[in-house]
Amino acid sequence: MRGMSGSVALVTGGARGIGAATVERLLDDGWSVAVVDRCRPHPDVGYPMASADEMAAVVATGGERAWGYEADVADPDEMAGAVAGTVNRFGRLDAVVCAAGVVAGGRPVWEITDGQWAAVLSTDLTGVFVTVRASVPYLVESPAGRVVAVASAAGTLGLASMAAYSAAKHGVVGLTRALAADLAGTSVTANAVAPGSTDTAALAESARIYGLGSVEDFVSHQTPLGRLIQPVEVAATIAWLCSEDSSAITGAVIPVDGGMTATP
Repeated sequence: MRGMSGSVALVTGGARGIGAATVERLLDDGWSVAVVDRCRPHPDVGYPMASADEMAAVVATGGERAWGYEADVADPDEMAGAVAGTVNRFGRLDAVVCAAGVVAGGRPVWEITDGQWAAVLSTDLTGVFVTVRASVPYLVESPAGRVVAVASAAGTLGLASMAAYSAAKHGVVGLTRALAADLAGTSVTANAVAPGSTDTAALAESARIYGLGSVEDFVSHQTPLGRLIQPVEVAATIAWLCSEDSSAITGAVIPVDGGMTATP
């Protein structure tokens, strides 16, 4: 991809899963990358968050071109610090990838707790808003600024027992499209990717919520591809959306779902 050497990206949720795969792909493409993750437990999420050690391992793959920062994407002060720290360290900011996300639930809408609802909406939707609000003043100074949000096939589908997640990802789609409109006349584009069932910690938690034996039980959703999506496959699409090759695309939601939302 063209024009990436010397560019700087910030990736939330960068310590594992799609976020970590995106960090590694951007580093391979010549970017410098700030890796941002919560790295502490969440009281209303039923599985472990990424650890500081996991983030350190991702950062180590980039040498001087990678930098780690612990922050909760839903906290405006923490994300302002992450963005300012990125610019202070690397001198600029050209792309923001909003990959932080959690799942919680396993109950019908009327049985979701306030804590579960707040945990998912604050991370998966408000976290995108907070990250974008902190970043855009720097992105507009880039000759080719990029915002890429990680939505989901759940952003177009209703998932039983996962109402908070579906609501949040529908919101990410709408927020991304509105952001693209608000960015008219600037150098910045805004797009989203919508993964299907991707082999991550969140999918393992989804399997637990649904009482499934393994993440491989989600393969039945992935027709016609017939297998789970891998984080590196989503990362490849994100990296392309960050590149100059995507310069004519904004306000788009790109499915990376093996045909999940295109077929019955």
